[in-house]
Amino acid sequence: MRTMKMGGFTAVELMVVLIVMAILVAIAFPSYQESVLKSKRVEGRAALMKLMQQQERYYSLHARYLVFSVASDDEAQGFRWYSGDNPQNSLYEISAQACEGKDIRDCVKLRAVPGTQNVNRNYSDLACGTLVLTSEGNKSADADHCW
Repeated sequence: MRTMKMGGFTAVELMVVLIVMAILVAIAFPSYQESVLKSKRVEGRAALMKLMQQQERYYSLHARYLVFSVASDDEAQGFRWYSGDNPQNSLYEISAQACEGKDIRDCVKLRAVPGTQNVNRNYSDLACGTLVLTSEGNKSADADHCW
């Protein structure tokens, strides 16, 4: 009499595969999260660079930079205080002020603050925090690797 041998996997083999997959996920997921955070940080940096170009054009016409924020008046309406296409989907709130110890005619400092009440408040960047760009070319954040 012939016996049929059933094909398949044993429970031990399945458990080994699941353990290997769990280890791979545990290693890969934090790296993936860091990559996603870095790509979101690009939105803030790009918005700062674009606004600094706009500030330089304004300076060439008016011999001074323009202070602006979410509560700005009509003159600053052309300057976006948010980093994305609209405030609700933006990750950073942007403002411009005079550099420390200098007049607005000499230097402007742009600040991109992540996840405020005026933009997507669910976003946070604990590593880099606020991104800063000045008209003197200085770039800073809470950590060295952010720019």
